[in-house]
This record gives sequence, C-alpha cells and structure tokens, in this order.
Amino acid sequence: MTIRSLATSASLIALYLFGATAPGFSAETTPVQIAAVQGIAPNFIGISNWFNSPPLDIKSLRGKVVLVDFWTYGCINCVNTLPHVTALHSKYKDRGLVIVGVHTPEFPFEKSASNVQNALKRHGITYPVAQDNESKTWNAYSNRYWPAQYIVDQSGQIVYQHDGEGQYEQMDSIIKKLLSANS
Repeated sequence: MTIRSLATSASLIALYLFGATAPGFSAETTPVQIAAVQGIAPNFIGISNWFNSPPLDIKSLRGKVVLVDFWTYGCINCVNTLPHVTALHSKYKDRGLVIVGVHTPEFPFEKSASNVQNALKRHGITYPVAQDNESKTWNAYSNRYWPAQYIVDQSGQIVYQHDGEGQYEQMDSIIKKLLSANS
C-alpha cells in the first residue's frame, strides 16, 4: 500500500466514522473518495500537441465539470478504461462535461504524435487530448499512476481522484450529481 492510498483510506475511514460528507453531496449518494491532490486543479502545462481541440486552459473550463484522464496508449490498464471514459463523454458532453485526456508517455515510442493520433482513431476518442511528453501536467497534478482520473467541479476544485481501472459507476454518479447541481 502506498502512502497516497494509505492517506486516502484514512480520510475515507474518518469520513465514515464521523458522518461527514463532501460538499455538494447528500448522505444518500455514494461516498466520495477524497482526492490525493486537493484544491484548485492545475493548468495543462508543457503540452507539445493538442488533438481534437485547440489548446485548453483549466480556468477557461470553469462552469463545466471536467474529467482529467491521465493515460498512455501502451498501457493495457489505460486501454481497458477507454471504453468507459468515451462512454462518459458520449453520455454527458452535451450536459456540460468536458473530458481532457492527458497522454503522458511511459516509453520513448509513445512520444510520437502520429502514434498518439493513430491510437485516438483506433479507440474512437473524439474528446480533447493533450500530449504531455515532458510530464509537466502529470507533475503539476502530482500524479504517479496510469491510468488516473481527476474530476474537477464547476468552480475548478478537484473533488475526486482515482488510480487504475474500475470505479466507473462511482465516477458516473459524481459527474451526474455535479451536472445536476448546475441545472
């Protein structure tokens, strides 16, 4: 168990024991995993290419719910999450969700823009993807794992973070709740 997961587990246990809920979520909803990186979401920095979009700035996305998805096309766990992420995009893009894939390569061959572009086509990814070849956005989020998802609320706060596969229903529930709060 990493220090990050230990700290997250301790936070969740404390929330459970003391009956606290995250702001904007009622007690009848699924418990929210406290993000390891809290506060205002960092901007997208050090991006060498943008695919499917002009360059984006996290501040310009205020008022929207943003799912920042760190991935790389050579990671099988990342590839396994892509159908779920693209499904969230299809389901909520017209309701105010913006997904930004942050492609941060693990290996040198994953730095090729044409390889990333081919992966986007292969997986049917139409949402914006930032190519983070120098890991600057990765580092700004203090990210350590592929894949990793961060949900950012309409005010720019990171409200949820998850490493690895799974938690798809929980992410859907949190996104739906955040989008409903804005309706």
